[in-house]
Amino acid sequence: MKKLGLDATDIRILGAVQQHGQLSKTRLAELVNLSPTPCWARLDRLKTAGYIRGYRADLALERIVDFTQVIVTVSLSSHRQSEFDRFEDYIRKLDEVTDCIATGGGMDYVMKVVTSSLAEFQAIMDMMRSSDLSIERYMTYIATHQVKASQPNIAKLAGKALK
Repeated sequence: MKKLGLDATDIRILGAVQQHGQLSKTRLAELVNLSPTPCWARLDRLKTAGYIRGYRADLALERIVDFTQVIVTVSLSSHRQSEFDRFEDYIRKLDEVTDCIATGGGMDYVMKVVTSSLAEFQAIMDMMRSSDLSIERYMTYIATHQVKASQPNIAKLAGKALK
């Protein structure tokens, strides 16, 4: 299934915005090698079409506050859609869960949980286990340091689709 309705210039604009966030009209145009007015019109079209979900700052959290980051794999006891829906609805409401992906294979979900302490993390897991979420088992992995955090290279991903 082909997802793209974009050309190479659209991809360059999306890549620039992904890497740099909000940019001035002039700076964006320089980065994508297009004059400012058509570049800005394309950016507006991409926003309107829903290709850009929002803009975020990449904060140096370790300079702001002490925190504990834990990676958690979760396996549910049942694979009924209602169980997945209940679990996912619950997770969406937890600020401490910063990332959660559904997976195929041995585990059903992989989550990143950020709390102020290990005790706070354990309290969240205890609360989840006592809720009716059908958690069969979970495994935790304490993150010691971040090696890499980035977004995928949109130009590289889209390159084959544009050919």
